[in-house]
Amino acid sequence: MSSRLVIRGGLVITAADEIHADVLIEDGRIAALAASGTPAAEAFTAERSEMGAPPPGGWGRTIDATGKYVIPGGVDGHTHMEMPFGGTYASDTFETGTRAAAWGGTTTIVDFAVQTVGSALREGLDAWHAKAEGTCAIDYGFHMIVSDVNDETLKEMDLLVEEGVTSFKQFMAYPGVFYSDDGQILRAMQRAAENGGLIMMHAENGIAIDVLVEQALARGETDPRYHGEVRKALLEAEATHRAIRLAQVAGAPLYVVHVSAREAVAELTRARDEGLPVFGETCPQYLFLSTDNLAEPGFEGAKYVCSTPLRPREHQAALWRGLRTNDLQVVSTDHCPFCFTGQKELGRGDFSRIPNGMPGVENRMDLLHQAVVDGHISRRRWIEIACATPARMFGLYPKKGTIAPGADADVVVYDPHAEQVISAETHHMNVDYSAYEGKRVTGRVETVLSRGELVITEREYTGRAGHGVYTPRSTCQYLG
Repeated sequence: MSSRLVIRGGLVITAADEIHADVLIEDGRIAALAASGTPAAEAFTAERSEMGAPPPGGWGRTIDATGKYVIPGGVDGHTHMEMPFGGTYASDTFETGTRAAAWGGTTTIVDFAVQTVGSALREGLDAWHAKAEGTCAIDYGFHMIVSDVNDETLKEMDLLVEEGVTSFKQFMAYPGVFYSDDGQILRAMQRAAENGGLIMMHAENGIAIDVLVEQALARGETDPRYHGEVRKALLEAEATHRAIRLAQVAGAPLYVVHVSAREAVAELTRARDEGLPVFGETCPQYLFLSTDNLAEPGFEGAKYVCSTPLRPREHQAALWRGLRTNDLQVVSTDHCPFCFTGQKELGRGDFSRIPNGMPGVENRMDLLHQAVVDGHISRRRWIEIACATPARMFGLYPKKGTIAPGADADVVVYDPHAEQVISAETHHMNVDYSAYEGKRVTGRVETVLSRGELVITEREYTGRAGHGVYTPRSTCQYLG
């Protein structure tokens, strides 16, 4: 017998529409939307009452969303659970990280499997499947980090696309670790143009940055704030420009990750004005934090070391403008947490040894709602950049990213009036600090469903490790 649930009386917000409607859920999928109080909505309730005795476990339940938003579960297309970096590992496992994501209203993540130099893509992908399988609270997929481009790697890219791993990340940064030169990047882009894959680019000129790091350390400039000073905005813009032109030569689409600098936004805007299939992502840390945080006294700035780095506050206006004009299409987190004690501290006396990454998978939906409150974006744009577009970009739509008949019942009941203070004392990420400690925001997740199963129920965790399943993806569906 089928399981059913109805969410009543809320304002349903998707990227395309806002409507006061009841959401009818059956067997883990959206069955129908019916405008609240209409005969169609009442008929669903009447049908349940006429079915006689409920089956074992009952007919399900009714969730009252009066005065609340009903939104699609967030899709975070950029996370790094258990990521190895700088001699340590990101502190969130797939179990703790996906549970925290659910608390923050995200119901799907796309994490990065890592190819190490000298190994096959398959080896890296299998290792990440082993980490995630049976542990996740929400659904997940994988991108593939390509660290070693060769003839065998290029053949493997074709096979992975067929299996639903349809995006490949390359790095213009981190020489000796993940770095690819222009020839390797071009070859991978050419392959992606043939097999339908999407190249994701970490666009920073890592060769030049390493020179500036060496020179800064030689001058005795070792504090965290110098991390931002050596990773110059112009070197992000130069790499972004180079990646765009290589993609143009290859005839491939390009997705630039974690855009932080206004000069890089300008490169994306110029390319899109030329009609090129170039897309950009930014992250909450670049919208809400700045070099002021990197310069916090003592070693506190280490908490905010990530790459691309935080920029001076004046860059934020360009990022918000890019989100409004669709020159930036997605807000993901680049969630890669390292504890301050014992991990970030590895870089005391040498900023280049601070593990690069920040926590944020739990905060993204709330921070972006605060952006709605503050007038930076509209409600529908909130859902577009956090749910619908990442689902389209990474081949998950319309299964994910929207509330429509046939979609997975990944649904969040969101209280737009609740106030909260973000703090490490109350968050659920496995990290000992919050990048947004003490920040007051309006809006809070109340209830979360993943494929129709309650994961957060009125601010209580009711999910389970292993509910989340691996989700193969189609090729990029985004044409905006």
